[in-house]
Amino acid sequence: MNQSSAEQRTSPARAADSMESAARERVIRLAGFDQDGIADGPGLRCVVFVQGCPHHCPGCQNPQTWAWEGGAETTPSELRDRIFSTVLDTGVTFSGGEPFEQADALADLAQMLRPRYDVASYSGYTFEGLLKLSEKRPGVMRLLRSIDILVDGPFVQARADRLLLFRGSGNQRILDVPASLAAGSAVWTKDPAWVGEDGSARVAGAAFE
Repeated sequence: MNQSSAEQRTSPARAADSMESAARERVIRLAGFDQDGIADGPGLRCVVFVQGCPHHCPGCQNPQTWAWEGGAETTPSELRDRIFSTVLDTGVTFSGGEPFEQADALADLAQMLRPRYDVASYSGYTFEGLLKLSEKRPGVMRLLRSIDILVDGPFVQARADRLLLFRGSGNQRILDVPASLAAGSAVWTKDPAWVGEDGSARVAGAAFE
């Protein structure tokens, strides 16, 4: 049997496997997608904005992402292919909306992307709140274990500061997720790409709070 005949015989099985895999794949409700972004992490990044948020922070810059029924449906593999098609981006950030409300599907996506990309996520939940939430929702822990950086906490309008790196308000933290999980408590990242050479996580170089 030649190679082309073998491929012809196996292609229906492969097609069936592919269809079955697609049928099992989780759905992401997407509010938007940006490439070559510079505001949601260091370098050029793809930013996945998910739809739906329970926090409704006053002053939120993306209130159109609050409604659960908005946005459009996509899959982790579709987003992976879209991200892989970019030329310059070296990182991916999940934003929203609240990414941890779609934790399992985003964990699937993050696992497809790493280690080719560093993966970060914003959340209106604190790290401690996510640990508590993961006791009832295992997907939350799956997503935490699948990302490198977490910018945690709600946007607090009274603490808004435009000099903060990659954060909207001073209560938010930029956390090293693997280190935080190992410690069982929040650990700030020391990566200068995220917090600056002086470690202040501020454009102007103020000390940690």
